Amino acid sequence: MANSKIQEIIEKQVLTVVKAVEDKLDDEIAALDRLDDDDLEVLRERRIQQMKKMAEKRSRWISLGHGEYSEIPSEKDFFSAVKASDRVVCHFYRENWPCKVMDKHLSILAKQHIETHFVKIQAEKSPFLAEKLKIMVLPTLALIKNTKVDDYVVGFDELGGTDDFSTEELEERLAKAQVIFLDGESSVNSSKASKQNRRNVRQSETHDSSDSD
Repeated sequence: MANSKIQEIIEKQVLTVVKAVEDKLDDEIAALDRLDDDDLEVLRERRIQQMKKMAEKRSRWISLGHGEYSEIPSEKDFFSAVKASDRVVCHFYRENWPCKVMDKHLSILAKQHIETHFVKIQAEKSPFLAEKLKIMVLPTLALIKNTKVDDYVVGFDELGGTDDFSTEELEERLAKAQVIFLDGESSVNSSKASKQNRRNVRQSETHDSSDSD
């Protein structure tokens, strides 16, 4: 008896939700039906302008080096890159296995997220920056927004603690920091659409997940 009553309550709740969704859809369909040719032309023109603005942004980003994962040759160039782009992911690295793992993931993400400038700089050749930004463990990613270092990804601790993390895991961490966008026109692919391109870059060799200076 009690189970029957609970089932009845659940069914009523489900029907209420379904009815609310149907009413919302009906309202949206009715709103579209009320649009005349002038309204549709306004919407079309607005969409064209949005696309033009995005195309201009993309062109500017590419001219600044977005879309590629490149090396910054000097500390002076670091400041120039940070000032030029609203969002920068900078990998402080040395020539070791963990940093090479990070390189492979960042190379993939740089192509997928042209809204962000992905760069790397050798920590040992950048003593001023390493000291100023308190870079103690390599690899470290400095996540920079509007010329300010807003967050860090230090080693692999936040990525499972091993070198077999996926590109998607790193992408989600960067998106959480809002230094990249998972969805929208600024990204070449949305997160779901590009899952087939994500891959594990672990090799058969065994290495430590981070390396202290």
